[in-house]
Amino acid sequence: MELLLLLPLVIFLSIYCAHGRSITMHVLSDEGDGTPIPSTLFGIFFEEINHAGNGGLWSELVSNRGFEAGGQNTPSNIAPWTPVGSSSDVLLATERASPFARNPIALRVEVLCDSCQAPVGVANPGYWGMDVRAGDEYKIIFWLKAATSSSVVVSFVSSDSSVTLAQSDTINVDGTKGWTKQEIVLKAQATDHYAQLTVTSKEKTVFWIDQVSAMPVETYKGHGFRKDLALMLEELKPRFIRFPGGCYVEGERLQNAWRWRASVGPWEERPGHLGDVWGYWSDDGIGYFEFLQLAEDLDALPIWVFNNGVSHTDEVATSLIGPFVQEALDGLEFALGSSSSKYGALRAQMGHPEPFNLKYVAIGNEDCGKQYYRDNYLQFYYAIKKYYPDISIVTNCDGSYRQLDHPADLYDFHIYTSASNLFNMNHQFDKISRNDGPKAFVSEYAVTGNDAGRGSLLAALAEAAFLIGIERNSDVVHMTSYAPLFVNNNDRRWNPDSIVYDSWQSYGTPSYWVQKFFKLSSGATLLPSNITGSTNVNSVVTSAIRSSDTNDPSIIVKAVNFGNKAVGLKLNIDGSFWNSANSTAVILTSNNVMDENSFSNPTKVVTKTVTMSGKNQMGITLPAYSFMAITVPSLGSNSRDSELHSDM
Repeated sequence: MELLLLLPLVIFLSIYCAHGRSITMHVLSDEGDGTPIPSTLFGIFFEEINHAGNGGLWSELVSNRGFEAGGQNTPSNIAPWTPVGSSSDVLLATERASPFARNPIALRVEVLCDSCQAPVGVANPGYWGMDVRAGDEYKIIFWLKAATSSSVVVSFVSSDSSVTLAQSDTINVDGTKGWTKQEIVLKAQATDHYAQLTVTSKEKTVFWIDQVSAMPVETYKGHGFRKDLALMLEELKPRFIRFPGGCYVEGERLQNAWRWRASVGPWEERPGHLGDVWGYWSDDGIGYFEFLQLAEDLDALPIWVFNNGVSHTDEVATSLIGPFVQEALDGLEFALGSSSSKYGALRAQMGHPEPFNLKYVAIGNEDCGKQYYRDNYLQFYYAIKKYYPDISIVTNCDGSYRQLDHPADLYDFHIYTSASNLFNMNHQFDKISRNDGPKAFVSEYAVTGNDAGRGSLLAALAEAAFLIGIERNSDVVHMTSYAPLFVNNNDRRWNPDSIVYDSWQSYGTPSYWVQKFFKLSSGATLLPSNITGSTNVNSVVTSAIRSSDTNDPSIIVKAVNFGNKAVGLKLNIDGSFWNSANSTAVILTSNNVMDENSFSNPTKVVTKTVTMSGKNQMGITLPAYSFMAITVPSLGSNSRDSELHSDM
């Protein structure tokens, strides 16, 4: 039977009707139908957890580059630096000899052998190995001094030290000149994904090194971000990025909370801090400036989460909160002030004369209910609104079903739960008041627990259903982001996560692939739709949108089948301007609901595209445990697949 395109379009997505398991979805698509979806609806949330930045998105290869890990009150642990040569050839010790006041520790290397037969010194393996590839260039910067005139060599060597991958010319050190900054570029002649960096000598000498950095010359947009991981973020087309946490913002103790002032300026002078919530040192190479730069590079709005005087174990009373409030105001000046202002000038010195596009801040993270949160919050709120009235402010207190007792533009909503619970929560916001109160910011959501594994299909499908519910309720939900975003496979502090990597390879979990389904939803139009048919089909959740692309205003219908049986879905779209001949469908499913991706099989659970050509009825099943998106282009489109499909 031929479809008549001048009549309402009917696409049979399934001819599977066994046991009556079929439904009909009717979509109203005429011009004027629908509700605008916020342009900000889907974004990402970065937290320094699982070595997400240090040893992840930030391209710095050297771990503990300033020898400060472990604290500033006592000489630090040298790890992961190790000696090159036997114990009779080299002696390593940390000393308070650094040229940087905020980073007092430096490493003293004493070479004990005369005319050493092999290089002797110190090696750094980075974060579980350094990815060094033949033909690539790496910029090495470090500070060096020696007791007497001598020479050192900087090299990349293989993980077992048997192969030299790249090596500098001899660097001569004048013992009378004190500290000097050394900058070299090494071009690798061979590849080892788990290499190490060495600084060595072959003569009896004493030298000191400090603030040792090694980064690939080629990074994402030249701003220091690891290219493969940043490109995976770019693929999501995030409309915002919330940073830098999360619990990381609070700290287990306030003395270890993330503070923006300590994370800006020259990287050598950033003191770093112990991220005690997640148990490792952060050198703050990826700091406030870098987060703002990343948001700009991704064409996303930055959402800065700052500490409000509350940690997991201690709090600042409201009567003493003034310095914290001033710190927040100074941080806003850094992002938004003119280059002639105090902190705007610092931003300009760092290479960004123009202000960043900061429009949102969150006062704390998961702190509602703490003794001083509400009163502290009000101090921040009114101070910020006085000087920056256009900034939207997020409260930690959930305003879903109760009236907030303080002003806010948005309220945080966090949910980590089982797959079945999150699937059922696709109705979470159906009955929320549609008054003029603050909108929801679902800034952390994910399936966790036994049915999540390390990123299962089952978890991803429940999240997809939840996000469809968010999409349907986007009049009261302003923003949404998954958590956590990143995990270094060598340091899993949390399961599951969206993007998994080690020193050189990466893959997206099924949850990552689900997020790609929604990248065209921000700024689109939610279309009215209703479901009729079998009353025993409770496993299917659907939504329909019209793309915001005026040149190709396709309709995209999403459907999750969370049940163990296939379902037939007949799609009925009102209107006379839809082109069934060039419709496409993208589906995410697998043989087992607990299937996961891995380094050995990174594409086990990924999307697949089906092109539906011709004018005949199309028989496509919505399989058990699957997520499908169907794009129906307009008759006036150029017949290309939608962006959703062409790049998946």
